[in-house]
Amino acid sequence: MNDEAKGKATLAARAGGFFDAASGGVVPPIQSSTTFIRDDDYNPLVPGNVYGRDHNDQVRLAEDILCRMEEASDTLLFSSGMAAIGTLLDWLKPGQTLLMQKGTYWGTTAYARRLCERRNIRLVEADSTETETFCNTLQEEQPAIVLVEVPSNPWILMSDIRAIAASCLANGCRLAVDATAATPLLMKPLALGADIVIHSATKAINGHSDVLAGVLSCRTHQDDLWQFIKEQRHDGGAILSAQAAWLLIRGMRTLPLRLERMCSTSQAIADHLENHEKIEDVWYPGLASHEGHELAKRDMDGGYGYLMSFLVRGGRDDALRFCANLKGIHRATSLGGVESLVEHRHTLEGELTGCPENLIRLSVGIEEPEDLLNELDSALSAV
Repeated sequence: MNDEAKGKATLAARAGGFFDAASGGVVPPIQSSTTFIRDDDYNPLVPGNVYGRDHNDQVRLAEDILCRMEEASDTLLFSSGMAAIGTLLDWLKPGQTLLMQKGTYWGTTAYARRLCERRNIRLVEADSTETETFCNTLQEEQPAIVLVEVPSNPWILMSDIRAIAASCLANGCRLAVDATAATPLLMKPLALGADIVIHSATKAINGHSDVLAGVLSCRTHQDDLWQFIKEQRHDGGAILSAQAAWLLIRGMRTLPLRLERMCSTSQAIADHLENHEKIEDVWYPGLASHEGHELAKRDMDGGYGYLMSFLVRGGRDDALRFCANLKGIHRATSLGGVESLVEHRHTLEGELTGCPENLIRLSVGIEEPEDLLNELDSALSAV
C-alpha cells in the first residue's frame, strides 16, 4: 500500500490504499487459510504468516485502516465488542479496583460485575458526567482501569474525557473509552488523553448488521497493558475471521457517507421529537437542551451520532404500544446499521441499570428522513 491521503473519507473509500498486486484488483481478496507454508529452512514463506489465529492479511488490513482513522499507535480486532472489553478487563488483578461509569452499556456492566465478584476486584460505579466528583472518586479509589462510554448507551451521556484523562495521568490510572456510538470519525478519545479506545465494530463501523467484531486501539503500543492485550488475544484466540474482516473492510469504505446521512437525519428527528406532545424527553447530544451538549460541541466533530433515546409520555405499556405500531422501523437489538432500529431497553435490562420503562432507544439508519419522521409520528399518534 502506498496512499498518502489524509482525509478519512478518502482513506475509507480506498481501503487504506489497498490494491491486489497479484491480480490488480481494487478489492481485497479473501485468504481463508488457517495455516501457512514454511520454506526449506523452515522460515515462513511469507513473513508474518504462520497461523490464522493471529496472522491474516484481511485482519491486518482492517486493523491498519482503523488505526489510521483512530490516529492510534496500534489497533487490534477481536471476534466481538465484548471479546475486546473482556480482554481489556482481564488485565485486572485481585485486590485492584475498576472505576466504571454508571449507566454504561448493560452488557459491559453485567460482565464487569460478574468478573469483579469472581476475582475479588473492587468495582466502583460512579456518575462520570459529574466531572469533579468523578475525578475525586478516582483519586480516592486509585483504580487500575477507569472505563467510560461516550455517548453512553442508552442514556446518551457525555463525559469530559480531557479532564478524566488528566486525572488518570496524575493518579497512575489507565483510561479506556468506549466510543462505539461516536465511531472513529466523530470523536478521538486518544487525542483527548485516553489510553485505550473501544468500539463494537458490529455497529456503525461495519454498518450492515452482518458482522460481529470488536476493536481496541491504543495511544502507545509500548505500554504494558497493550502488550498484555496483544498476548491475551493471541493466546486466547478471540480473533476475527478472514471473511468477517473482509466484510468489515467493505463496510468501512462507505462509513463516512453513511455517518453523514445518519447524523443529519438523527438531528432532524431529535429536533422534531423534542416538541412532540407524546414525547416526555429526548436524549441526543445535538440538542441544546442536552446536558452534555457543550461537551459534544467541543469533543465531537462532524455530527452528534446516530443514536438517541426518548421517553414516550406514559409508562411501559405506552412505550411498547409505540413499538408495536411501527411498520418499517424494526424492533431489534443492535445499532449503527443502514436500517433504523428501535429497542425497548427495559425489557432487556430489567432492573440492572435502572432504565426507565418508557425509554425507547432509536438507532437511525440511512432511509429517507421524511419516511422515518412520518413513521414515528404515525406510531406515536396511536399511543
